[in-house]
Amino acid sequence: MTNQTDARYMAIALGLGRRGMGRVWPNPAVGCVIVKDGIIIGRGRTADGGRPHAEVAALAQAGSLARDATAYVTLEPCSHIGKTPPCANALINAGISRVVIALGDPDPRVSGRGIAMLQDAGIAVTTGILAEEAQRDHAGFLMRITENRPFVTLKLAGTVDGRIATATGESQWITGPDARRAVHMMRARHDAVMVGAGTVRADDPTLTVRGLGITRQPVRVVVSRGVKISPDCNLGRGARDVPVWLCHGKNSDVTPWLDQGALSLPCGISAGQVNPHDVMSALAGQGITRVFCEGGGMLAASLLNAGLVDELAVFTAGMAIGAEGTPLLAAMGVDRLAHAPKFQLKSVQPIGHDVLHRWQRV
Repeated sequence: MTNQTDARYMAIALGLGRRGMGRVWPNPAVGCVIVKDGIIIGRGRTADGGRPHAEVAALAQAGSLARDATAYVTLEPCSHIGKTPPCANALINAGISRVVIALGDPDPRVSGRGIAMLQDAGIAVTTGILAEEAQRDHAGFLMRITENRPFVTLKLAGTVDGRIATATGESQWITGPDARRAVHMMRARHDAVMVGAGTVRADDPTLTVRGLGITRQPVRVVVSRGVKISPDCNLGRGARDVPVWLCHGKNSDVTPWLDQGALSLPCGISAGQVNPHDVMSALAGQGITRVFCEGGGMLAASLLNAGLVDELAVFTAGMAIGAEGTPLLAAMGVDRLAHAPKFQLKSVQPIGHDVLHRWQRV
């Protein structure tokens, strides 16, 4: 079988896996296809909530036809006994003759053991097919394991002159309905949506996914040093229905929020703000792999300064407000261009009357 054929089937497996983004944490969003005689006989992705795993789902669809077939998996099959038996064993027991793997799993409980189990059972194993694409798709899971932090997408939306509100605070709506719908889709593909306390006070957001027929909601994270926010807001009133997590200073009184059902994640304070590295560690400790940050300016600036933004999603509207308007970002203290956080353009896409630029951290 040629690498071109392997790549074609692996691309299908990657596409399946992406359907689980934002829905399977703390597990990776894995995809699997099973092929026999040039025909796909089984497809699967990690199920919502993380189980069953992709391989088990694909094998169930393939049934007895899986014997002597080839399985394409976007991440090394697990080899440890957790809440379910190892996927490596499932592939072996099904009689799979060859397994093609995009990427190894750095989790110490797996890390090569899954591949070794397959090979010890006489199964041919090919690795590294579309590894770069798999690395991007699994970035959040990989970073949680190796760096103790999730993948972070920072969303910014403003005018062509980089403003998010007029001098009087008017901000709704700078971008149009198509851009706002795209933001809801982005929320759905992340485990958590994060904002600072200023955004909660100014906008009273719900931070839920709406208008797409999607019922599974991301965790809503608020970063606030002193939690000077009334729990009688949209987030507080809905905390028992959709999770709300508070990343706050250790001396904050969060009792009113806990009474509403929120989760407290105490963090250290650095330069007068909640330490962004502590925030990321706390979220990773709860199993979060992908975070969608929607501001405000101070939180966005702190994440950029800390080198914690992996992707920028910037919506630009065709209007100008002027210098008296509120800027996209708070002060960052950058005095030389060499010290500015740098990103590489990935794509430019018209969204209704607005434009979406996607940037990847250099």
